[in-house]
Amino acid sequence: MLHIAVFCGASTGHDPIYMEAARTVGRTLAQRGIGVVYGGGHVGLMGAVADAAMQAGGSVVGVIPTFMTHKELAHDRITELIMVQDMHERKMVMHQRSQAVIALPGGFGTMDELFELLTWRQLGLHAKPMGLLNVNGYYDGLLTQMARMEQDGFLHDATRVMAATDVEVLVNALLANVVRVG
Repeated sequence: MLHIAVFCGASTGHDPIYMEAARTVGRTLAQRGIGVVYGGGHVGLMGAVADAAMQAGGSVVGVIPTFMTHKELAHDRITELIMVQDMHERKMVMHQRSQAVIALPGGFGTMDELFELLTWRQLGLHAKPMGLLNVNGYYDGLLTQMARMEQDGFLHDATRVMAATDVEVLVNALLANVVRVG
């Protein structure tokens, strides 16, 4: 089964549009037979993605460091919950269990996950497609900065990130670029 890692906030944000987008991502992936790999919590956008995917009959793999089980309250109603030692192992397991990445709005944790996997991609450690769901213009500033970085010669083709405001458009673009092995 194909899995997409979803990076997103453990908070809901102030605008209900973020929660609706998270639910749409979870539901859409499940309806298309794509498994979700995410941070393992049941709160915020993370919980919304997981709950919507499960309600739509999908497969959800959560990856959470043991020290965060109380803070984020690990989700106990998902397909599989993997407990890891730390944040580094969390990112590695999420990377190993997925073939593409979607980043929804989130804070420093979301940015950390996104940028570490982008760095790995730039270094040639993987070729997974990565996309930003640009809900409510959330990633406009980052996309402008990335364009400047490319224009000034600091980013190249391998570091390009897909972006869309529509879940279906983003998922289709990611799937068209997944490297299938075997």
